[in-house]
Parts: sequence; structure tokens; C-alpha cells
Amino acid sequence: MDLGLKDRVYVLTGASRGLGNAAARALIADGAKAVVSGRDEKTVADSAAELGPGAVGVAVDNADPEGAERLIAAARAHFGRFDGVLISVGGPAPGFVADNTDEQWRAAFESVFLGAVRLARAAAAALGEGGVIGFVLSGSVHEPIPGLTISNGLRPGLAGFAKSLSDELGPRGIRVVGLLPSRIDTDRVRELDALSGDAASARTANESRIPLRRYGTPEEFGRVAAFLLSPAASYLTGLMVPVDGGARHGF
Repeated sequence: MDLGLKDRVYVLTGASRGLGNAAARALIADGAKAVVSGRDEKTVADSAAELGPGAVGVAVDNADPEGAERLIAAARAHFGRFDGVLISVGGPAPGFVADNTDEQWRAAFESVFLGAVRLARAAAAALGEGGVIGFVLSGSVHEPIPGLTISNGLRPGLAGFAKSLSDELGPRGIRVVGLLPSRIDTDRVRELDALSGDAASARTANESRIPLRRYGTPEEFGRVAAFLLSPAASYLTGLMVPVDGGARHGF
């Protein structure tokens, strides 16, 4: 199936590793170009080099109010166009209600929530018909995850923002989609498993609750992201797609 990605240009934040990087790989493999960002300049540069000539790296902190314009400008400067964005950030500090400090909440709000809102607004102003704005959120949009209180507070709010944005941008032919990963085998998920004190047992227990009985791979997530961002998904907007092996049992 031709996804129609050839020469289309996407900005992907948080893409020096993990799910954002997996999405960049899938997009580039199908002919797209990518501007990948992250906070660490060397890591971003190394990631872009690994992705090949179809990628360029830009070190940007999502909490930087000027970051969104820099990324869109980089897409146009390097590749001559801008077709969409996938907004992904590292997970906020874990912890329960009594553990997380005001500073942790403020830092997470600036990067996870407000940074995503700023980038989406800038993308909406820059995109034309056929453009797309994607959000990497979490299964916590539907069901809170124990020990991830800050994420549980912020991700559902972003899903609501994304839904509102889809209604507003639909008449302009711009789509808005969300991806809800659960247990995908990334460094972040392995770190969360390790917090239990017995990572192997935690993984076994989590896998037992997934109908497919295993964690997903970054490549599996990347392929879903590439499809949703592609012209092949041209009639899909305002939806939140679980990428979780069936872990969400509701409709």
C-alpha cells in the first residue's frame, strides 16, 4: 500500500529516541523527510545521522516558547515544505499524589502540556489543506496508571485539546490525531518496570494483562504513526488510537 509519504516533510519532537524516533524511522522508510528534535544537541545530531539524509536534527526544549517556530522554519529551510508534526515528549516524573512536588508539576506542565499546545498552534497557523497534527499521548487518557500521577493529570487534558483542535481545523482540511501507546518496549517503559524493584516480574505481570501477551515493539508503534500521519489516512481526524495490544478493554 502506498501511503503517499514521498517527499512530505514532518517535524517530530522528542524523536532522538523512543517512540518519536520509531515514528521518524517509519516515515523516512516510506519516503518522507523528518526534522527530529530533542533537548540534547549531541543526541539529536547522532539520531539524525543514523536516520540518514532524509533527516535533520534540531536541539529544542519543548518548554521553549520559541521552539515551535524554530522547528517549522528548519523544515522549510532544509526540505522546502512543512506537512505535519508529531508532538511527543518524555514522560514526566513518576510518583503518587503525595510524592510529586509543585516544581515537578510546573516543569511537566511547561513541557508536556503547554509546549505541546504551543507547537500545535504554530503548526495550525503554518499548515494548509492536507496537513496533519499528531499527538503521542498515553493509555492514561482513558485509564490512570498507578504511580504516574502527573502524566495521568496532563495527558487527558491534551486529548481534550486535540479533540477541540480537530473540530476547529477540520474545515481547513487539516487533520488532528492522537496515539495512545501502552506497554511499548522502550527505555522509558523499562525504567518504569524497574521502579517496582523487580523489573522482570513487573513485565510478566503487565504482559499477562495484555490480550496479545507481550509488549509492543517501537517499530509496531512507528508504523501506526506513519499511517495516521500519511495521506492514506485522509478521512481520519479527531480520534485517539490505542497502540496497546488490546490492553484497553472498553469500546
